[in-house]
Amino acid sequence: MRVVLDTNILISALMIQTGNPPAIYRAWQEGQFILLTCAEHLDELRATLRKPAIAERIRPYKAGSLVNELKELAESVYALPASAALPIPPTIFCWPCPKRARPIIL
Repeated sequence: MRVVLDTNILISALMIQTGNPPAIYRAWQEGQFILLTCAEHLDELRATLRKPAIAERIRPYKAGSLVNELKELAESVYALPASAALPIPPTIFCWPCPKRARPIIL
């Protein structure tokens, strides 16, 4: 199964130890599904981890480990050209994913 995880799930998995976000993150680490990512997703993750309200709750080494783990272990897919993406407000991130990837979005 191929899955796209929202940045909030990944951030929450670092901030809390119980509940769905860490369980989903552990399931990926245990190989229960293939996580899909792309450059835009990693950029959003880095930017979110740098926000003061988030940075004060997550140790830098954990934030860096998450980004490195995604870069190394997640399956990287290309994003569609910007002209193919729907116009959306800047507060909502829409990750265009190629049809062949067929992810489940959580």
